[in-house]
Amino acid sequence: MSEIELDALAPWLGRTETKEDVLTHGLIDKFRATFGPHLCGGAGDVPLGIHWCIALDTVPAAALSDDGHAARGGFLPPVPLPARMWAGGDVTHLTPLKIGETVTRRSVIGDITAKQGRSGTLVFVTVEHEYSSGGRLCIREKQSIVYREISAPRPVKNAPDASDPTTLRSSLAPDPVLLFRYSALTFNAHRIHYDHVYATETEAYSGLVVHGPLQATLLLNLAAEALKTSPHRFSFRGLAPLTLPCELQLHREGAETSGTVWCQDQNGLRSFTAEYAAV
Repeated sequence: MSEIELDALAPWLGRTETKEDVLTHGLIDKFRATFGPHLCGGAGDVPLGIHWCIALDTVPAAALSDDGHAARGGFLPPVPLPARMWAGGDVTHLTPLKIGETVTRRSVIGDITAKQGRSGTLVFVTVEHEYSSGGRLCIREKQSIVYREISAPRPVKNAPDASDPTTLRSSLAPDPVLLFRYSALTFNAHRIHYDHVYATETEAYSGLVVHGPLQATLLLNLAAEALKTSPHRFSFRGLAPLTLPCELQLHREGAETSGTVWCQDQNGLRSFTAEYAAV
């Protein structure tokens, strides 16, 4: 992408968006039903990762693009690249959310940058979020979204520690029902998560794609399990698409107050990784 094209996106820098929602028992029940035993029981009444299901954009069907995302040029900049994915981010937990309170999400476009990757031009959009409730700032998050050309994923060799059982904590076999439920929880209409024909024939994936925030939620709760409380800092990034069918393995290593957690498939391919700390 040329400098002139990036200049065309500059008016979106600093753009803000504010959404409100009520954290209900019903949402928490649905969230717990979706993740089941993979949620940490010692992190409080409100499960970790549920903030990604609160104060969502409710875009009318007529305002969606062919891929299921909102048409470009609203809050997010109209990056002229066809594929969009969650690249990673940083979450800071300051004080717990409370059931029954109104949650306000204030978001601002913090940065827009371009890089050259192996598959071509990549554009990264950084969005800074603040979640407040009852006059308290509860969660601060910096989220990175990557836009790229559509290309078939490159084959990746197994990780050197693919067969190391000492870091494996649990595993699950994600299926289309899990992906559908999480798409519903997050009001995410991106077709790569539920439309197999679109995912494979249009966006060139080998199967339905497991959501980035779904994997981040699993890792966040795995970190909380180690700390016996919510991580103060949780920094995560996507490494490779995870597609069905697969075994999603959850790994953890580290000390009592900090460590590393990651998702990998049955072949040792790491798809998501995160570092966490108690303070």
